Amino acid sequence: MIGLDPDMIFRIPALLITLTVHEYAHARMAVALGDPTPRVLGRLTLNPIAHLDPVGLIMMWLFKFGWAKPVPINPGNFANVRQGTILVSLAGPVSNILLALVTAIVIVLLSIFDLVKGEWLKVLWLTYSYNIVFAVFNLLPLPPLDGSKVVASLLPGRQAYAYERLEPYGPWILLALVYLGVISVVTRPLEYALSSFINGIIRLIF
Repeated sequence: MIGLDPDMIFRIPALLITLTVHEYAHARMAVALGDPTPRVLGRLTLNPIAHLDPVGLIMMWLFKFGWAKPVPINPGNFANVRQGTILVSLAGPVSNILLALVTAIVIVLLSIFDLVKGEWLKVLWLTYSYNIVFAVFNLLPLPPLDGSKVVASLLPGRQAYAYERLEPYGPWILLALVYLGVISVVTRPLEYALSSFINGIIRLIF
């Protein structure tokens, strides 16, 4: 039986920040490229309620992988469908990388000036951690993750269609790979590399 996580009060805001920024970035990029769909459907917002998928949030909390409610887009509104789809897909993971960097900078500044102590610092550390995990996880080329949309946009038409047909089975494939430990074998080295890259930037700044 899974007991209550004593850190849940810190994990929830960190998760909400991570998921909300990710989906807002998708919406903002789509609108910037000429697709009004996210704005019309109320997804061009930093209100986390608009982006939450309850199951995805629970999965993220329990297993450090999960998802939010996908931002609906109409690629036909882009001047270049393939390029637009790629940019919108990458906007989410890139926003998480940038947020991880900003969070790391804030943590260092707070430490230097001794402004925050105690358990509330956990929210910042968890926000940093979740953004690293979410960026890497979403770049995996498995439907329905962002990485799969990039791959599909780069494939020729027939191959892209065959690839996209995997999407209904994507969540089950992901669950199986997580259960078997395959996902962590792939993501952990990438998470370490990304974290090391951000730490390198921090050392250059400070």
